[in-house]
Amino acid sequence: MKTKTFDYALRATWGAVSKMYNRTAAKFDSTMATGFALLNIDAEGTPSTALGPKMGMEGTSISRLLKSMEERGLIERKPDPSDGRGVLIYLTAFGREKREFSKQTVLQFNEAISKELTTEKIDHFYEVIDCITNYCSQSQEQNHPLNVN
Repeated sequence: MKTKTFDYALRATWGAVSKMYNRTAAKFDSTMATGFALLNIDAEGTPSTALGPKMGMEGTSISRLLKSMEERGLIERKPDPSDGRGVLIYLTAFGREKREFSKQTVLQFNEAISKELTTEKIDHFYEVIDCITNYCSQSQEQNHPLNVN
């Protein structure tokens, strides 16, 4: 396809952001997925079953990621006191330290991009992103695929 589409722009941009975060994380023997997971684990614990959907990851991928994070000492799993069948994921002290690093990295990126754009352009960016998100959500809720002839 020779013309730029919304899909292409989103994928290309996310690919560039992902590569940037992975290069930064690699300096600390980590990955963007690990940093993202650290940012999505609540201080009071996060149910392991809720983390995948929260991050947009499939069950097998999140299981592998959590196993790796546990082996590295970033998280620990404990039984859910309110539901004996469930497991809560908690950050260890080391995990909280790495979470803060991940948070600062994301905030630095956000600040750098914000410096390049006017408030109006930032507002328009979020309007477009919201429009795309809403369209995709409505399409999914109505259970109809895109009409492709």
